[in-house]
Amino acid sequence: MAPASYHDDSKEAGAEALPAASDPPSEAPVLDSRPDYSIFTTWEKTSIVLGAAAGAFLSPLTGQIYLPALNLLAQDLKITDAQANLTVTTYMIFQGITPMFIGSFADGAGRRPAYLLCFVVYIAANIGCALSPNYVALLILRMLQSAGSSTTVALCQAVVSDIITSAERGQYVGYVTVPVLLAPAVGPVLGGAIAHYLGWRWIFWFLTILAGAITILYAMFMPETCRRIVDDGSVRPHPIYRTLWQLWKDALQKRKARRSEDASALQRTASRASVRQSLRLKRPNPLRSLTILFEVEMSILLFYSAIPFASFYAIATAMPSQLGENYGLDDLKVGLMYLPLGGGSMFAAIAMGRVINWNYRRHCKKLGVPFERSKQQDLSEFPIEKARLEVGIPLLSLSTVVLFAWGWALQYHAHLAVLCVLLFIMGVGIIGYSNTTGALIVDVNPSNAGAATASNNLTRCLIGAAATAVINPMIKGIGAGWAFFILGALQLVGAPVLLLVMRNGIQWRKAKEARRRQKKERKASRVANAETSQGQQADYPPDGKE
Repeated sequence: MAPASYHDDSKEAGAEALPAASDPPSEAPVLDSRPDYSIFTTWEKTSIVLGAAAGAFLSPLTGQIYLPALNLLAQDLKITDAQANLTVTTYMIFQGITPMFIGSFADGAGRRPAYLLCFVVYIAANIGCALSPNYVALLILRMLQSAGSSTTVALCQAVVSDIITSAERGQYVGYVTVPVLLAPAVGPVLGGAIAHYLGWRWIFWFLTILAGAITILYAMFMPETCRRIVDDGSVRPHPIYRTLWQLWKDALQKRKARRSEDASALQRTASRASVRQSLRLKRPNPLRSLTILFEVEMSILLFYSAIPFASFYAIATAMPSQLGENYGLDDLKVGLMYLPLGGGSMFAAIAMGRVINWNYRRHCKKLGVPFERSKQQDLSEFPIEKARLEVGIPLLSLSTVVLFAWGWALQYHAHLAVLCVLLFIMGVGIIGYSNTTGALIVDVNPSNAGAATASNNLTRCLIGAAATAVINPMIKGIGAGWAFFILGALQLVGAPVLLLVMRNGIQWRKAKEARRRQKKERKASRVANAETSQGQQADYPPDGKE
């Protein structure tokens, strides 16, 4: 369902707002008469996006905080390094699968119920991991932990799609990414320190406490943003979707109206509360995330973009064993080595957001398209693929060059300062590229942002899980230099498919929209035929008797 506030017919309105070259100059600029995409103020949108990012922070933190403790975990549970890495691999597999179900649920039933469900599962899994008696129990509970935390990233992107236009998405992608990318920076440091001083089990107790605090804040202040339920934010939802703060304010207003014995005020309060009281639940459709995988443009974007993500996780997963064996670093110092990677990621999130918005404005100016941040631009004829990937491809090239160098630097025991510089540049390249493709995926699927981001998670996590499973055996078999050279070669060989996306993106989107429209028309035709058939049967009495 596409509410009216999506403004999909904006192209015509925007074209009419542009005066012809021969027209005399007007006294005042012609303003876009369409309503704003969202009623939230800039401050409110920033707060909501940062709140969503705080929830999404849990997923990468859970993966990264655990890595420095792998050596200690293997010693404590008497398992091999490969078995310890398997707990990372299975975590990533569920990280890819679970969002298909919860993301679809969130698109139909709302963001708040999906968030709170994830938090409850995540907290229970963390308590179980902290108390796990053996390796098998830990392996299973890590899967449940992943199921609870992984969908928060998809939900975060869905919230951004609910309230942010394409014109300003680059800026808010930066807001989203900064808290999320704090995980690679602080997660390993926290994990290394906790494991070193308190033991690896306290990592899960720490995550339990953190998730509990975030859950309380969400229950109190995080509003529902799903456009199917609240449209542009102006529709008052069923009480189950309201925050504790909103319910408290409603109760105060009703009490004030009763105390003043003002019948008209009480009636106005009741009228506002009844705008939309019914629950608008919709059956989750996890197959929607799978069907997105088979769309031409999305399949190319998703499967190729998973390769740089896999390289990122291969580096992060191999660091504890490689730095421990080759440089003699303990868990705490290994955790500190993740700081340059996180620092580069944060730099990319802050700087590249502005570049993404600048390139969008540049294309608007080039095409003569009116640019306004608060209005959702019609993208049916807009080269959004070029606007995003012109920023992403140079960053991808940078990360590929660094990937080639990283393996040989490890193999020949380069100075730690060299490794730190390479890690910083790697964070800039891979995360900057991921931000641009993440924004593009939401731009191409505005009404299915949760399902599209879930598809992105599925491909990234499954391919990333494969990379984490094979990287250490590859290093032992052929050396770090050739192992990471192979990953860099995969990025380099596959990169030309992005040029196909830039060239054919508009055509593919038009074809997809035509198929969607035809499917809708066929469905409407079947419904009309069924109603006509029922009407004809009602006109004739049974047995031909009148």
